[in-house]
Amino acid sequence: MKYLIIVESPAKANKIEKFLKNFNGNNYIVKSSFGHIRDLDKKKLGIDVENNFKPTYKITNSKIVKELKKYKSMVDKVIIASDEDREGEAIGWHLCKVLGLDVKNTDRITFNEITKKAIQDAVIKPRKLDINMINAQQARRILDRLVGFTISPLLWKSIGPSLSAGRVQSIVLKLVIEKENIIDEFIKSKVKA
Repeated sequence: MKYLIIVESPAKANKIEKFLKNFNGNNYIVKSSFGHIRDLDKKKLGIDVENNFKPTYKITNSKIVKELKKYKSMVDKVIIASDEDREGEAIGWHLCKVLGLDVKNTDRITFNEITKKAIQDAVIKPRKLDINMINAQQARRILDRLVGFTISPLLWKSIGPSLSAGRVQSIVLKLVIEKENIIDEFIKSKVKA
């Protein structure tokens, strides 16, 4: 049987492919997505606020997508092996969407180290994509965009171009300003002993 394993990093791909050479009599092709292959539309908000905050995704690297589709057509099965975090889970979900894979039936492998044993063990015991982690990443990305898309232009006018404000930076900036205002309002007085 022939498999395509998709990882995030091209450096990992070469090493993993060596570890799986003729493993269990199967043939493995390991390719990289080079990280995210889709993101929210950069020219617009990319979120339909009126339609339950539905995101609109655009392919960010059509050359890689075309290459992955070519390899997909050469194999019997695709396995997602993106990093074991929210972003990795979302990359796996985006790969399924772009490559026309069934999210519920596509195998997903994870490993904490790139050793022959860890990779081979992962291939033997795949799991499915974790929809809760995918939803968590999507919610974080949508919040970043909603906050950043509205606040960043204010920063450009007030401070300078090319600055961005996300959901975390905006709150931190608010806390810094509040603390600075407390310091400015502080009145020094002598304490009687």
